[in-house]
Parts: sequence; C-alpha cells; structure tokens
Amino acid sequence: MKKAELKVFKEQLLSLRARLRGDVTAMADAALRKTRSEANGDLSSMPIHMADIGSDNYEQEFTLSLMQSDEVTLESIESAIEKIEDGLFGLCEECLGPISKARLNAIPHTPLCIKCAQKLERG
Repeated sequence: MKKAELKVFKEQLLSLRARLRGDVTAMADAALRKTRSEANGDLSSMPIHMADIGSDNYEQEFTLSLMQSDEVTLESIESAIEKIEDGLFGLCEECLGPISKARLNAIPHTPLCIKCAQKLERG
C-alpha cells in the first residue's frame, strides 16, 4: 500500500480513536458518577419506587456494556495503528492475504478480510 493511502487510513483511525475515547469518557460520567437524583434532577428525599431503581440499574448496565464494546473497538484501532507503523496494515491476520480497500474504507480497524470474517461468523 502506498504511503499516501496509509496516511489517510492513519488519520481516519486517529480521528475514530479520539471520538471513541470521548464517548467512553462521557458514558462513564453518565453511568458511574451520577446518583439517580443528579441524573433526573430530583431534589426530593422521598423514597424511590422499586421500578425506578430497576430502570436505573438497567440503564447503567446498558451503558457499561456499550463502554465495553467501545473498549474492544479502541483496542482494534490501536492494533491497526501499530500495524501501519510496522508495515503490516491491510493484511488479514488469518490468511495473511490483502484486505480489500473497500473493506478498509468501511472498517479501517478490521483485522480480517471478507472471506475470513465470513468463516468466523459461520463458526
């Protein structure tokens, strides 16, 4: 792959990494640092209904699962940036063949070519 193409992919990856880091930080603030009253603007000290507690717990767990997914994506992005620096970017980790530019444009941090990704999905 040409240096100009690698530069474009690296810029895309760096931009995506910065955006995801901001998203993860914002989600962490929302899920972990706010009490129910701070999140909803409640100023009352009245007891909370059990359904509200359940909803709050669900929202917190959902946010934490999104954060975990974003962390996995961030790891893939870091790996792709390292591959650019090592000269291995664009090669499938499974078959060592080239990953199509169309796939890299869609998912610049993908470690697999289409065929290997399909095999993995099928089991």
